[in-house]
Amino acid sequence: MTVIPLQALLVGDVRPLGPRGIPSGIAKSPVDRPLILGPLGLAGDAQGDIRHHGGAEKALHHYALDHYPAWFAEIGPRDVLGAAGAFGENLATAGLLEVDVAVGDVFAIGSAVIEVSQGRQPCWKLNERLAQPDMARRVQASGRTGWYYRVLEPGEIAPDSRLERIHRSTPTWTISRIWRVFYVDTLNRAELEALAELPQLAESWRRHARRRLETGRVEDWTSRLAGDAADI
Repeated sequence: MTVIPLQALLVGDVRPLGPRGIPSGIAKSPVDRPLILGPLGLAGDAQGDIRHHGGAEKALHHYALDHYPAWFAEIGPRDVLGAAGAFGENLATAGLLEVDVAVGDVFAIGSAVIEVSQGRQPCWKLNERLAQPDMARRVQASGRTGWYYRVLEPGEIAPDSRLERIHRSTPTWTISRIWRVFYVDTLNRAELEALAELPQLAESWRRHARRRLETGRVEDWTSRLAGDAADI
């Protein structure tokens, strides 16, 4: 059984981001009190673009603090890399990576129960957040993306809560494997067909798999990574 303590529980208000002052909730800060987790996320958390961010399939974002040293080495010093929250995460832990977590994994945390729904598709707001023009592209290429949860049972989460994995329905479909299908082996029909029929995977990702199968083409990522679009 996997039990991982939280290193930080984070939320953020909508505030101007970067030189253009774009409204965004990507800047999260640790809290020192318990928070209620509802179907759409934590009390006190917000998104600047509710069309592309948040929602039931992206109620919580989890990012591994294990990745921070690699980013520091790759892009150099950044103030936001000095503490959890650089990547807009709500849950920060050490010892749990994309290779360890699969879509459909169910975790108890505090009095809530959550289920892994999808990996994160990075968007251009990371470029602003990290002051690195190609940061979203780097995150996508690295596989160090983090992942999202849907809420199965609302409840209360405290900063010292622990994630306890209580069920695995599709353990072979790790976040790392799905990342490889979407960004490395992009037209592997057998893998895409399996993803398109994977009920634990968020419908937006299943739809992308079906579209690739139908068209034989990979979608253009340019606007999401560098322009005016955000996560799926």
